Amino acid sequence: MNYTIREARREDMAQVLNLITELAIFEKEDNAVEVTVEDLEESGFGDQKLFHCFVADKERQIVGMALVYPRYSTWKGPVIHLEDLIVTEQMRGSGLGTALLNEVVKYGNGLGVKRISWEVLDWNEPAIDFYQSKGADVKRDWDVVHLDEEGISTYLSKI
Repeated sequence: MNYTIREARREDMAQVLNLITELAIFEKEDNAVEVTVEDLEESGFGDQKLFHCFVADKERQIVGMALVYPRYSTWKGPVIHLEDLIVTEQMRGSGLGTALLNEVVKYGNGLGVKRISWEVLDWNEPAIDFYQSKGADVKRDWDVVHLDEEGISTYLSKI
């Protein structure tokens, strides 16, 4: 193993943002990333910590990350949501994705959560196959629903 999985630090956030941007490009959403390094620093390390992040460090370069945050299921109780698990293109197939997912599952188990959930694009078959090989149940009969800033504004204008 030529990398170390560890908890992210404030000073990692610039490299974490690079990975987030790399994922957006892979997902054909090149211009969708609005979050800044400062947003990540404040949200992950400020007074009100909104997420927990693990990084894969290879010779002081962040080559992978997994970012989670708490949620609550009215059916199950406490859960965590895996927002992103990202591995740089050159490190895919190295076992790094498994190592990051292992940390997320251990973290969730340590918190006593009842479920770990995340989304995957329906065309990303390699990711779907990877998650299913780990025992994840990919719910293909659910649709993700978002209200973005414009949607929120539109919604509020109608009430």
